[in-house]
Amino acid sequence: MESSVSKSIAKLADAKFAIDCIYGSNERSEVNDNPRKYYLFKYLIIGSAGVGKSCILHQFMENKFKQDAHHTIGVEFGSKIVNIGGKSVKLQIWDTAGQERFRSVTRSYYRGAAGALLVYDITSRETYNTLTTWLTDARTLASPNIVIILLGNKKDLEADREVTFLEASRFAQENELMFLETSAATGENVEEAFLKCSRSILTKIDAGDLDPERMGSGIQYGNATLRKHQPSKPDSNSCNC
Repeated sequence: MESSVSKSIAKLADAKFAIDCIYGSNERSEVNDNPRKYYLFKYLIIGSAGVGKSCILHQFMENKFKQDAHHTIGVEFGSKIVNIGGKSVKLQIWDTAGQERFRSVTRSYYRGAAGALLVYDITSRETYNTLTTWLTDARTLASPNIVIILLGNKKDLEADREVTFLEASRFAQENELMFLETSAATGENVEEAFLKCSRSILTKIDAGDLDPERMGSGIQYGNATLRKHQPSKPDSNSCNC
């Protein structure tokens, strides 16, 4: 029963992503007023319960701290348009529950994600120790080229720190992750985390390493004219002499 529910949820998530690409949403008018071309990226926020995932999403969306945050049940959703290097990018962000009992449901949302924010709490060694499990899930269940940024949240609670910046930085380097420490309470580095991830994805698109036309890439064109201007990756068998 749980497995069929998970599949249904995954289909709904995919449908939401596709509908926004074709018809847009309430935010679409903001893009239409601006002639710049735009993309649609699917993002995940993952990590153990209590690390501040929902607070990070709320801070990014509303520019304020969510004082009465509760554990997410299943998933929560947010969407926001950002500008990166003259390109408008609409982020569809799925904030997933960290509790083990919801894992089978939240894993359904991994499929086709272009980017992920992998969050731990710098004041909790336990949440840091689970990072490998979350990372394995993301790289196994999402798109093969998913861009992941590691976030050490609750940077404002320096006196209670259990995980050093250097230790987490080494983990990120060993696992080919970008890394920032954030504070959902003060807003420090929260927006930068989403922008940094988006810049990396756009760089991969421009280099031809990511193809928005490929099913499951987690990236779609919000404007058909983008299709005409994307560089094609050179054929490895061709001669450039």
